[in-house]
Amino acid sequence: MGLPEPPELGASALPKDSFEGQAVIVTGGGTGLGRAIAVEFARLGAGVGVLSRDPEHRAAGMAAVEEAGGRAAAAECDIRKPETVTAAFDAVQAELGLPATLVNNAAGNFPVPAEDLSPNGWRAVVDIVLNGTFFCSREFAQRHIAARSPGCILNVGASYAWTGGPGFAHSAAAKAGVKNLTETLAVEWAPYGIRVNGLVPGLFPHEDETGNIQGVPGRGDHEREEGSTPAGRTGRRRELGWAATFLASPYAAYITGHTLVVDGANWQRRAMLQPPFVPIREQLGKGPFDPSS
Repeated sequence: MGLPEPPELGASALPKDSFEGQAVIVTGGGTGLGRAIAVEFARLGAGVGVLSRDPEHRAAGMAAVEEAGGRAAAAECDIRKPETVTAAFDAVQAELGLPATLVNNAAGNFPVPAEDLSPNGWRAVVDIVLNGTFFCSREFAQRHIAARSPGCILNVGASYAWTGGPGFAHSAAAKAGVKNLTETLAVEWAPYGIRVNGLVPGLFPHEDETGNIQGVPGRGDHEREEGSTPAGRTGRRRELGWAATFLASPYAAYITGHTLVVDGANWQRRAMLQPPFVPIREQLGKGPFDPSS
């Protein structure tokens, strides 16, 4: 039977005006799970700033926020570069006011055996996932500390921060850093009224997944994906949005330094007898390692 389906899209456990008059920044808020989170904040009255390098993604995020009834702003931002983070925050703040919540959602990832991972590939993912999360968090905190105003940061993580992630050494290491950063900043910034929490999605299929992720063998097989978790189904994007809005709401005012996993218990499953081990190169359909390539 598995876990039941959630309420319909548009439902909410929070009052409809929970974020009325507040601004929220969502990095990578124009696509996939970031857009789903942005939409749920908009439904509850927030103005949402969508940060992205891609103008089409920014436009898509703004359209989704406005369709949900929210005010939208967008700013070009490469979160790997602190100066563009500052400029993007300036632009959103000028239009929507000091953001009360920051959702660090932007990420970079691609499957690759560690022995094939180039230095540039490693740096690109760590730069976006770990460095970018810190640069945005610092920018947010500095503004709130100066204004003597409370705030909330949500860092979107991954369950392989705990377990390791074969095929994703770069992302797994960076996400482990994000989890540690979440816990560290929660302690440092609580005296300023700034809460810092993590949010870990499980399998939430969506049309904006990158081609290299969609190309992982078995990815996109709906029946297989639905049956691959203890819940008996994958996540519905609105469920992640609801989790995000709760963690940012006054009802979670005493929750900080916590990472909430929304994955139907998938990362905790264990088998009495492990299935046969398949090396990651074989899982990805790679041939033998060629040091000359």
